[in-house]
Amino acid sequence: MTIATNSEKLMSEQATQAAARSLKAKKKVDWKERIFHGLFLSSAVIGIVSLAVIAYFIVRESIPAFQAAGVSGIVLGQNWLPPALYGVATMIVASVVSTLGAVVVGVPIGVLTAIFIAEIAPKRVADIIRPAVELLAGIPSVVYGFFGLVIIVPLIQQVFQVPAGNTILAGIIVLGIMILPTVITVSETSIRAVPHAYKEGSLALGASKIFTIFKLLVPAARSGIMTGVILGIGRALGETMAIIMVMGNAPAMPEGILDSARTLTANIAIEMSYASGIHANALYATGVVLLVFIMMLNAALLYLNREKAK
Repeated sequence: MTIATNSEKLMSEQATQAAARSLKAKKKVDWKERIFHGLFLSSAVIGIVSLAVIAYFIVRESIPAFQAAGVSGIVLGQNWLPPALYGVATMIVASVVSTLGAVVVGVPIGVLTAIFIAEIAPKRVADIIRPAVELLAGIPSVVYGFFGLVIIVPLIQQVFQVPAGNTILAGIIVLGIMILPTVITVSETSIRAVPHAYKEGSLALGASKIFTIFKLLVPAARSGIMTGVILGIGRALGETMAIIMVMGNAPAMPEGILDSARTLTANIAIEMSYASGIHANALYATGVVLLVFIMMLNAALLYLNREKAK
């Protein structure tokens, strides 16, 4: 009895000491953890606040133009003749057509290149192509524009026998090249992130390598590939300098891809240096239209991606 009682007392004391140590550990503050938590939270808040401040500034500056010309007069109007008319419908069409054309040209090439680098090319070849793609991402926009002006524009003029090669088609080709690095890099990373067990299991069941890539790996990496496409669309919509150099900048409704046109971003860049009064406010209104358009497009793509993932 005495031995049992002493054993119970010892166990009780050990439990009490363990509880005290646990309580002391809980009271001890992990300052490193708190500092990094605060740092991450601050970074997120700064990003959100920056976006809100930019949106507020653009909307505030655009209000006089919307009051003078009306929302429908700006968004649906087809004539841009400051200081009387401020319609940007022609520029919306040019932006949409050039961006969609760039996606049609750039996304298939980018995704297929990513598949080649990630799954087909030998390591030595992949190690050569990957830095070349990264180098494309570092080329300034004005260099792409100069390349388009010197090479693509005269080629279009010669092949299609048009008076000038500064057309939407030239803008599509240049933008298609410009979005390649983004689409390739993000898509390759997403394909490489697919667990190797998926590929090994498919090959073990007798599937061919090409079947495994297109029926298993690409669908599994769909979310990342769509992210690359969305980023590429954002770059194509926001591109300015290269577009100014190759598309002709005519503020008229284009009838085809062999016509000159002016995008929303080009309109702002061309006229902001000398605009004043309502004219300047109309350029800010153009920025609001562009911002809303990009937000709607990204939201639609993200929704479609989420629905397909279910």
